[in-house]
Amino acid sequence: MLFNGKALSVQMLDNGIAELNFDLQGESVNKFNRQAVAEFSQALDAIEAADDVKGVLLTSGKDVFIVGADITEFGGAFSAGPEGIAELMNKNNENINRLEDLPVPSVVAINGYALGGGFEVCLGCDFRVMSDQAKVGLPEVKLGLLPGWGGTVRLPRIVGVDVAAEWIATGKEQKAGAALTANAVDAVVPADKLKDAALKLLQRAIDGKLDYRAAREIKKSPIPLNDTEALMAFFTTKAFVGAQAGKNYPSPVAAVTSIEQGYKVDRDEALKIEQQQFIQCAQTDTAKSLVGLFLNDQTIGKVAKGWEKKADKKIERAAVLGAGIMGGGIAYQSAYKGVPIKMKDIAQDGIDLGLKHANQLLSKLVERGRLTAGKMGEVLNRIEPTLSYDGFDDVDVVVEAVVENPKVKHSVLKEVEGKVTEDTVIATNTSTISIDHLAEPLERPENFLGMHFFNPVHKMPLVEVIRGEKTSEKAIARVVAYANKMGKKAIVVRDCPGFLVNRVLFPYFAGFSMLVRDGADFQEIDKVMERWGWPMGPAYLMDVVGIDTGVHAEKVMAEGFPDRMGKSFTAASDVMYEAKRYGQKNDKGFYNYEEDKKGKQKKVPTEESYDLLKPHVSERREFEKDEIIERMMVPMATELSRCLEEGIVESPAEADMALIYGLGFPPFRGGIFAWLDNMGLKTFVEIADKYADLGELYKPTERMREMAAASETYYS
Repeated sequence: MLFNGKALSVQMLDNGIAELNFDLQGESVNKFNRQAVAEFSQALDAIEAADDVKGVLLTSGKDVFIVGADITEFGGAFSAGPEGIAELMNKNNENINRLEDLPVPSVVAINGYALGGGFEVCLGCDFRVMSDQAKVGLPEVKLGLLPGWGGTVRLPRIVGVDVAAEWIATGKEQKAGAALTANAVDAVVPADKLKDAALKLLQRAIDGKLDYRAAREIKKSPIPLNDTEALMAFFTTKAFVGAQAGKNYPSPVAAVTSIEQGYKVDRDEALKIEQQQFIQCAQTDTAKSLVGLFLNDQTIGKVAKGWEKKADKKIERAAVLGAGIMGGGIAYQSAYKGVPIKMKDIAQDGIDLGLKHANQLLSKLVERGRLTAGKMGEVLNRIEPTLSYDGFDDVDVVVEAVVENPKVKHSVLKEVEGKVTEDTVIATNTSTISIDHLAEPLERPENFLGMHFFNPVHKMPLVEVIRGEKTSEKAIARVVAYANKMGKKAIVVRDCPGFLVNRVLFPYFAGFSMLVRDGADFQEIDKVMERWGWPMGPAYLMDVVGIDTGVHAEKVMAEGFPDRMGKSFTAASDVMYEAKRYGQKNDKGFYNYEEDKKGKQKKVPTEESYDLLKPHVSERREFEKDEIIERMMVPMATELSRCLEEGIVESPAEADMALIYGLGFPPFRGGIFAWLDNMGLKTFVEIADKYADLGELYKPTERMREMAAASETYYS
């Protein structure tokens, strides 16, 4: 053994081959934390000092290769400014250069995922052999960054500028076939043949049958493009990448700029250019927010896993009450992820609709090559349609998804409780109705809780797990475990009107209603909020949710929080509802809806909405962009702060991720609390106080004022 650390080891194999093996102790995956980077340097010291090394084989001791840098170390380094960022990046850049400059050939055996820094170290090797099950990629743009360990330098020299720019700017993972086609790897073999194939290729390089020096020289030299070729390549690429990424995500364009500025110089000079671009990106609010989101996602994942560990039994069989679109979506998701599910309805039409919905979703996967027809059949076989309660005494969890009506739900929940065992957990998929109220007729309220899916179920990642006053820890643990198994992001919240997401959404809608009342153009509000980062503006969002659904939920919220969410005027949504304009569900809401050439609904502005609104709103006037944003966002932020203070949600991380996964809050802003931290609570309170005359929704909590005065933040 030449070197034996806690992250890396080097041992000699036959024929003078040194195996450099990554196996980070105490972790399920390999990543470049500071310890691994330091040991990488020590391992290279050992290889360079050995007399009998003829070649180096790079391997992983885990099921994956290396997933990249340790993101948890970014915060401290980034907050230290350019010097701290450079210090974090320099050592591993030096390591990869040393690997590339060894006086002997190197080959990497890529198993599992090689992402970010993990792929960059592969690019530093002379040759790359990849398992047919592996994936490679440079996903740094998803964190608002660009590759910082030579990705923008080596990849374009290996695969060409166009392919490298596409891979880096999109951040997509690449399967083995795509990597081989692009010449990013030199061979693809079955997983069980990987090491043998890598050793054989390395031996050919040692024997002089493969010119590793020539392969190395390509990576260390300028890219052979003339000025005309370069101008055409980079001008069109930057324009396309910029249009796709948008102004709120600068790192994809910065990555292409790094390639452009570095193509004429050698490796070492190009690496300096890359580092400058990386440092600039690392200091943006976008990078701060996206890195924070990554860490928050890990946090909510750990919390959910913690709940799952408390579960006293596995969820192996489920049932859903109410087929339709929502019930069909829940049935599909459960079956697709391997949990058999009964889908019950009182009418065959409902069953047919639920099955049709599941069938459509699966057919699309088959059409896209993501599922075979055989696998589709297996998934459908896990959905058991039924008009009776037969077999309900053999399910572990029942999800009630009938109409959003307390009396109907009471009746159905009481009925199903008598059909299941005393141990079965019953969850209601309600978006607004109090869990404690729905539990009133139940004999076992400890086995009852909320499981709020968002529509469409197969696309929306969030599931709110709502704890009632009498809900047991056992019931929460089982339902969180079920959500995890379904591939969802489960966040546990406490019962209150609207729970977390809808309680925070409706103050946002209230801000919209007051703006329209005061003379703002709803189309202009939509445009401003979409430019701010929302996937759709509030009027369009109401149309998508369903204005009838929204008006019903708004009444629930007004009853629960009359001082803040009650209103003394006719809101724009009320006007549309009275005119039976319910949104996309009947092709007319704030906008009209028509089918485009692909059969999808597209919104079309209509004067009819303005005519209907005219008697209920002030004379049209222009609002400044900032005023629209402030009047829309202040109510949402103050209400979310109340939820945190009241213990409806446990942490800022869970609150921010709930809004991102449940509502599509702009990811580059990091979440409401991250946005408040970036702005500064003192500034926020000053903004909110400008609108105090608009009512309680615009008044910061006392705790927010205390934090502002003390310059505190929600995230440490």
